[in-house]
Amino acid sequence: MYAFLYKAVTLLGWLSILQTASGNSLNPGVDSFAQTKFQQQLGRQLSSQAAIYCPTDPQFTNLTDRWSVYTQGEIAVVVEPATAQDVAAAVKLANRFRLPFLAVNGGHGTSSVLNTLHHGVSINLRNFNQVQISDDGKSALIGGGANTQEVINGLGAHGKTTATTNGGCTSHIGPGLGGGFGRYMGYFGLILDNIIDMTVVLANGDVKHVSSTSNSDLYWGMKGAGMNYGIVTEANFKIYDYPTSHWVFAEFTYDDTEHQLDAHFEAINKINANGSQPKELGEVYTVMQINPVYSKTDPVMVVQFNFAGTLEQAQPWLDIFIDLHPAAWWKKDSLLPTEILPAAGQDLDSFICKPGTTWRLFPVGLKEYNVTANRQVYNLFKAFMAEHPEFSSSVVQFENYALEGLRAVDSASTAYPHRDDDILVSMAPVYPPSKALDIIAADFGNKLRAIWHAGDKPGRELTAYLNYANGDETTEAIYGYESWRLERLRGLKKKYDPQNKFRFYNPIIR
Repeated sequence: MYAFLYKAVTLLGWLSILQTASGNSLNPGVDSFAQTKFQQQLGRQLSSQAAIYCPTDPQFTNLTDRWSVYTQGEIAVVVEPATAQDVAAAVKLANRFRLPFLAVNGGHGTSSVLNTLHHGVSINLRNFNQVQISDDGKSALIGGGANTQEVINGLGAHGKTTATTNGGCTSHIGPGLGGGFGRYMGYFGLILDNIIDMTVVLANGDVKHVSSTSNSDLYWGMKGAGMNYGIVTEANFKIYDYPTSHWVFAEFTYDDTEHQLDAHFEAINKINANGSQPKELGEVYTVMQINPVYSKTDPVMVVQFNFAGTLEQAQPWLDIFIDLHPAAWWKKDSLLPTEILPAAGQDLDSFICKPGTTWRLFPVGLKEYNVTANRQVYNLFKAFMAEHPEFSSSVVQFENYALEGLRAVDSASTAYPHRDDDILVSMAPVYPPSKALDIIAADFGNKLRAIWHAGDKPGRELTAYLNYANGDETTEAIYGYESWRLERLRGLKKKYDPQNKFRFYNPIIR
């Protein structure tokens, strides 16, 4: 739907529906007359291509479904803007009538803080899905609602690429505001390292052009803590010719963990010593999971191997994993860059992209693997899965990226604080929606996190990647322990969002 409609219900009837859906009124303390005016004024201000949906509309469920059921929050109305001015109008009117609001890109955030949104306005950015390459071929204008697969394919049609995430269904800009890890990180750094400028709707509804020369203080803060300061409707990104026209992808399954687990992580430590993993070896991704083909009780390790180059170039690195004697493995070589997502099972049609269950993440940044700690994690995970079969789809994640591009950027030049981390690990409980299971998941996730942190290099503080953060971490763990960095972030908050309107995703001010 693109034309704005009142949706076959009268204005007052719609208001009644919204009151029922929220359990009372849109917001306690706002009288019904004000609520009616809110609906009327929003309809008058939106462009012809924008839309509003209420709970009785057939599109409402799809528009409010999130990847993880755990982070649904409470949405009373969905606005689908078509222009930055539509976004600004929704923000201003929500402020006037004291309605909380949340911008939604791909809906993949798993932070528990999202559950603090009540009777909210969802500003769905899906209409902003453009990927437009500049005339000189050095940059691309990417919309705030464009997903990773659209970016990869849109640029790939012209032999171009940029730093992206590895998940086809995640938005591009959303993760980019908090970092943005992916296969090209060794070449181009984080997603946020490639932002040239952006159009940002502030908490008061003002629309700002943000770059290194325009609102430069906000430009710094948006690159690493952007969820705290505004809604990005579009941004220009640096783009590049393909560094190589082909990739090698392989997947290994190890079922003899008694002998293979320690050797695997020792091998990864050698590959990635002090962040030295070559940029061509874009990612080595390891998960522990139950695969009933091998065992219903003993988790296996599955390792995905991503290499930018020819099979001949990749072979010495492949041999490291082949020599560990996997129970099974396969490879695809000469893959086009646009073919990596489906090969890895991370495209839009994959299981990993389907909503409807509960996903949570409990992340830790590390310098290297403590093999003893990983063995302890494996044993606890095995026991946990046996005791709690409801969590049978859960995984333990170990992410190793090439870091050359990330390390080439001065840590002080953006708000992103964790450039010294070499590894990202996380417990990812997956389970049916259940309040009781929520508690069990949090307890176990934090137990594993404590083990990893205790096994890290002595003296290192716990760090948690913003895009994965569960919501119970300290501000310092997410945004950094340097006092100057936190002071600068809080100063930006005071300047650009003094009423803390943007507070529903791991906020800097709690």
